[in-house]
Amino acid sequence: MTAAFAALLSSTAALPAFAADADALLADLAVKVLSLGPNGEQPQPASSVSLSDEELAQVKAKHATAAIVMHYAGNDFSRAQIDGLKTQFATMGIEVLGVTDAGFKPEKQVADIETMLAKKPDIIVSLPTDPIATAGAYKKAAAQGVKLVFMDNVPTGLEAGKDYISVVSADNYGNGVASALLLAKALNGKGNVGVVYHAADFFVTKQRYDGFKKTLTENFPDIKIVAEQGIGGPNFSGDAERVAGAMIAANRKLNGIWAVWDVPAEGVVSAIRSVGADKIVIATCDLGENVAINMAQNSYVKGLGAQRPFDQGVTEALLAGYGLIGKAAPNYVAWSALPVSKANLEEAWQQVYHKPLPDDVKGVME
Repeated sequence: MTAAFAALLSSTAALPAFAADADALLADLAVKVLSLGPNGEQPQPASSVSLSDEELAQVKAKHATAAIVMHYAGNDFSRAQIDGLKTQFATMGIEVLGVTDAGFKPEKQVADIETMLAKKPDIIVSLPTDPIATAGAYKKAAAQGVKLVFMDNVPTGLEAGKDYISVVSADNYGNGVASALLLAKALNGKGNVGVVYHAADFFVTKQRYDGFKKTLTENFPDIKIVAEQGIGGPNFSGDAERVAGAMIAANRKLNGIWAVWDVPAEGVVSAIRSVGADKIVIATCDLGENVAINMAQNSYVKGLGAQRPFDQGVTEALLAGYGLIGKAAPNYVAWSALPVSKANLEEAWQQVYHKPLPDDVKGVME
């Protein structure tokens, strides 16, 4: 356990029972993955994915090309995934032909796949916006011999080892658990909370919601979920601001709000500020720069479960290499959850992005 993670888990000796339980559960998240894969697969650790020097030479000899077909590229998570992919592809001698952004629109992503297929890539790495609506396009890519590696989810009807190489994910269920535990600590084990979830058939965000809700209801009987509302985007911040404002107006004794990822959490921050409800606290998933600033200021965002997107991108690129040389790959690979609060913010940022904490975050740290 790192020093910063240890700082997150304060000594349990003088804490109420709920806080001691929360700390014990948070510690478990550092060493285990709670999520199963999209088809119920058992997770394999990212540490098991590697290429030997000989295998790397075989990959380089292929002079392969790759396309990165994103569900959405406008947030810190996506940019870090792309950075990790590009960094590792460069090491492997693989040329990236292009990166696309579907803006969470399945029809746009289908068109993006068609555009990239015209460039004849050897590899496509992608996160499907909708597992059903995009399935046909991915099946076409597989039929053309493209090596597919997926982020977080797989299209309906595709089979690991046959149609695609593998899927790589964070422990999204575990990150939902982490955000619930950190919210419970911020509320001292009691209060009324609202939930802003993703109103879509999206495996990753459903896992977060399930992990969050199950953890609260089973471990913290004095915390009540009094309002829930889904948002569909594409203006996730604006949608979240609107529904959070309605929650606050309808529940004058609201103590906390959970948002499914950092961009909706930004909208919740705006809603709280607009009505002056300064005692409401927020928990979320994903360590974006704006929520990091809010956390550093000791403001509304008190904790979150972070993914490790740069490392996920590196792992995805390595698995693409498996496909190029015919090396057997695990069906589902996952990185463990990373609980983040102000206490371990600086080290967590380094783990997530492989970069120092930005100056605009460090500059407001209280």
